[in-house]
Amino acid sequence: MSIIILITVLFFTGLLPAFSCTEEPAEKKDLSDRPRITFAETDYDFGIIKSGEDAVHYFVFSNEGKLPLVITNVRTSCGCAVPKWPKSPMGSGVKDSLRVEYNTKVKGAFNKTITVQSNAVNGEVELRIRGDVIKAK
Repeated sequence: MSIIILITVLFFTGLLPAFSCTEEPAEKKDLSDRPRITFAETDYDFGIIKSGEDAVHYFVFSNEGKLPLVITNVRTSCGCAVPKWPKSPMGSGVKDSLRVEYNTKVKGAFNKTITVQSNAVNGEVELRIRGDVIKAK
């Protein structure tokens, strides 16, 4: 009797997924309409900077998708780099920039990352800044 029950359970469990109403897996969904954030560059070298000088760079990006792009958060690998980014949704084809300012009171070589999070298909993009702050004469 238990063998018949086991065979019956295996038979029906094998068939149940074919009749279920689950969503299509994410990898098979059409993502072509979703926003796609594209940066003109992802790496910037300030070179040698004197202590106290301004060290600001603008990473230009665009929305290559059809739906609006929203940058949800930007994190830096240290408190010495301060990002500013647009908070409102960006339409398709729109360009803007993310401003990064490095604190040149911190002397020495630096190599920092800026992580940009958004609702884009490529939802997390890593940017990099580097340089060397020397003592002002």
